[in-house]
Amino acid sequence: MHEATRVLAGECTIRDDTEPDDRRGDVIVLRKPDDTVLVHDAAGYQPVAWLTRAETVTVADGVLTATDGDQFLRVEVHETYGDDSYPLAEVGIPVGECPDCDGRLVRDDGAVSCLGCRTAYGFPRDATILTEAADCDCGCPRMRVRRGRAFEVCIDRECESLDEAVRNAFDREWDCPNCDGDLRILRRGGLLAGCEHYPDCETGWGIPTGTVVDECACGLPVFETAGGNRCLDSGCEEAGREAATPS
Repeated sequence: MHEATRVLAGECTIRDDTEPDDRRGDVIVLRKPDDTVLVHDAAGYQPVAWLTRAETVTVADGVLTATDGDQFLRVEVHETYGDDSYPLAEVGIPVGECPDCDGRLVRDDGAVSCLGCRTAYGFPRDATILTEAADCDCGCPRMRVRRGRAFEVCIDRECESLDEAVRNAFDREWDCPNCDGDLRILRRGGLLAGCEHYPDCETGWGIPTGTVVDECACGLPVFETAGGNRCLDSGCEEAGREAATPS
């Protein structure tokens, strides 16, 4: 999230639904981009009052009011010591330099974003950013993702498409076990191997995070994953029988 956070310092009266009495003092009021409102005094790390991701936040005539259903927080400012807005973004692990400006690229939960120009690139949560490898020709870092095999592609999907890489490797590689069709590599929410005869044949499974290491007795590929080997069909009875058979 790359938006401004409002920071207000002043002498204020605080009222909310958790305390029967008003409280007054010198405080710092934070209104975050997701409309979380926090009120801090001088003691400790925990705010004296807060409302997380308020449904509505209004500021009028020196009064900030945040509401969410029956919950509310009201901050009346009597004297203002400071009032300004500042940029705020998720904290991330540095992974390189932005190709569009001189800002730093950082990885947070599910995205690589620039602290300078705010450009953001979404990527799979299980991906590894290749900080030690050469960047892509476009200047962005590359990532490694396991989808049947290990693919190394640019984090900018408009530069290099992970879907296209997986499709080139596995499209029509496997037969549909329920008809005479081939399994195509498709994007339907996530990457999946689905029958080409859809919707007449609705056979299809999400492609696991792992690499193909064998063929199941059912004819589908077996993937090596962090949780162990598994058939593309997570409910495969053949795979269950093989696992139960003593070696």
